[in-house]
Amino acid sequence: MHQIIKEHFPHITSEQEEQFAQLGDLYQEWNAQINVISRKDIDELYTRHILHSLGIVSVVRFRESLPNKPGGTRVMDVGTGGGFPGIPLAIMFPKTSFHLIDAIGKKIKVVDAVVEALGLTNVTTEHGRAEKVKGKFDFIVSRAVTNMPDFVKWTRNKVRKESHHAIKNGILYLKGGDLSVELSSFPKAQIYELDQVFEDPFFETKKVVHLPL
Repeated sequence: MHQIIKEHFPHITSEQEEQFAQLGDLYQEWNAQINVISRKDIDELYTRHILHSLGIVSVVRFRESLPNKPGGTRVMDVGTGGGFPGIPLAIMFPKTSFHLIDAIGKKIKVVDAVVEALGLTNVTTEHGRAEKVKGKFDFIVSRAVTNMPDFVKWTRNKVRKESHHAIKNGILYLKGGDLSVELSSFPKAQIYELDQVFEDPFFETKKVVHLPL
């Protein structure tokens, strides 16, 4: 199943390909102990979790280095759960720093184990809430952990002012369904339809929302 990643991202290195290939066994093994992915979804891991996470790549490619910024681009994944979208993005962008946070400790335990098994040196993790995280980030990523107004409250003060990417710094949110009501108070939000990027029926209602902050 991991070949689906290579099909959509043919330029990945052999090391990245190997890391994506490892994810299947790692999540099967960990999910048997700590349920971080629903039983029906574990069989669709590469489409519904990994490829879905990489939908963000269709909106922005994180820069490896930034002017006057030690460590380059910083991305925080809020409510990462089992490590999505943070871990697939960290594999795709090995020179970007990712900070994965979740309020549930056992989920962070799984994330730590997967990160260690893959040898990812660009990932840090935290058991806690977004509001309490120290530091500033270029982008905040997440997969539908709450409604956008609440999410903005949690993360508004965590975004660096100066932007160094093709899009402005802010939130990149993976979400599905009709978002018109939820985004009505955010006129600057841009919606990117993932069914224009991936052909699988799973993506018919899936979107990436970019909200500059």
